[in-house]
Order: sequence, then C-alpha cells, then structure tokens
Amino acid sequence: MRILKSKKALSPVVAAIILIAVTVAVSIAVAAWMGSMTFNFMETEQMSITSVTFTDNTSPTLDTITVYVQNTGTTDIEISETAAATGNGITGASTVAGPVTAGGTASFVVTLTGELEAGSLYNVELLSTKGNKFSYTDTA
Repeated sequence: MRILKSKKALSPVVAAIILIAVTVAVSIAVAAWMGSMTFNFMETEQMSITSVTFTDNTSPTLDTITVYVQNTGTTDIEISETAAATGNGITGASTVAGPVTAGGTASFVVTLTGELEAGSLYNVELLSTKGNKFSYTDTA
C-alpha cells in the first residue's frame, strides 16, 4: 500500500469554517422550530365589554341585561358563563355557549332574579372557558 504524501487533507481552518457553518445552520433550524411553537402559546384572550343595555320588562323575573363585547385578542374566546350583581342583592346569571371570534363582536343576555332598579350600579362579569374574567360596571 502506497501512502500519498503530496496530497493534503482539509486544512484545520477550512474544517473549522465548515463546523461553524453546520452549527449555525442547525441553530437557525432549531430557533425557527421553537419560534413556531411559541406562537401557539402566545395567543391571548383580550375582550372589552363595550356597553350594556338594561331592559325592564313587566315581570321582574324577565328583566335582562344585554352585554355587548368586542374581542380584541388574537384568539377566539369561548364564553362559558355570564353573571350580574348589584349591591342590593339582585343577581342574574346565564350559561352561555358561544365563541367570540378574534376581532369580532357578540352580545350576551343576562336574566336578573329580581326587579331591575333604576339608578343602581350593576357589575357584569363574563367568564371564558380558559378561566379569564371580563368585568364591566354600569348604572341602570
């Protein structure tokens, strides 16, 4: 077997450059993969209650509060429950199943358990399936 002494292998400088290039390429691929994963976790539920409308019907058990909302977040919000309360002990609730699409608007109706009192302060809360609360206070 004859050994070729005139031909050289890769120089250490070229080998180091190739090693650095491969390392950078792998790190860019890992960073892109991790970045795409974090975008799914970074979706936020943000919603603002834009207004409420109080409806005083002839029967006290039919009085309602209509809540108007706008989703300002980056993901759809599923509202699981709505509630209203006043300092005078009048409460209301309804179980709602419905999404508010990202950037969209919706309305929910809360049926009160007592007579709607003009001039009373009502606190309305919406609860999402992810456990976030959205509150709004207004005077009837």
